[in-house]
Amino acid sequence: MGFLSVLTMAQRWAAERMAPGAVAIDATAGGGVDTLFLARAAGPKGHVYAFDVQEAALARTRARLEAEAAASARDGSRTAGSLAPATLLHAGHERMAELIAPEHRGLVRAVMFNLGFLPGEGGDRSVITLPETTLAAMEAALGLLAPGGALTAVVYPGHEGGDSEAAAVERWMAALSPAAAQVVSYRFPQKSSAPYLFALEKK
Repeated sequence: MGFLSVLTMAQRWAAERMAPGAVAIDATAGGGVDTLFLARAAGPKGHVYAFDVQEAALARTRARLEAEAAASARDGSRTAGSLAPATLLHAGHERMAELIAPEHRGLVRAVMFNLGFLPGEGGDRSVITLPETTLAAMEAALGLLAPGGALTAVVYPGHEGGDSEAAAVERWMAALSPAAAQVVSYRFPQKSSAPYLFALEKK
């Protein structure tokens, strides 16, 4: 049967802390997989924000959301309009404290980071997430989370720059006071270059 992938585990941990009407943030929109997942989990009364510095990523995310909405409208087994409204932001995730609506600050139930670069067609692999902006974004996310909310971060040590970013995220997580958050990691130690996952739950 095997264990869950780090991406699936990240979604599970986020989903466990969400309910219909929740507010959530995809800190790295990429292809929109996590944005769509969060929009489904939050439902039409919730709200999702998605950040990316590449317009190609936001275009993919927008197309994924629109395709899901169109499929829901055609499929009688699904309810049209079942996704949360999504605000797609062409901005670095380190700006989230500035760009999240005031009424949602302190109420966010999940923030998901999937670090590295945008794979596939249209993605510029020279554009990668960086430790300094990633850690600034995580600090901002911690302030935006509601008590009991989760932050998940999938790190990729296998690409250039990814190992130093993974180490920086681990140091930041480990330095958090237990009074502020509980922190866990999930990884496959037999594969040293494989992606792995950190998560925190805000106290």
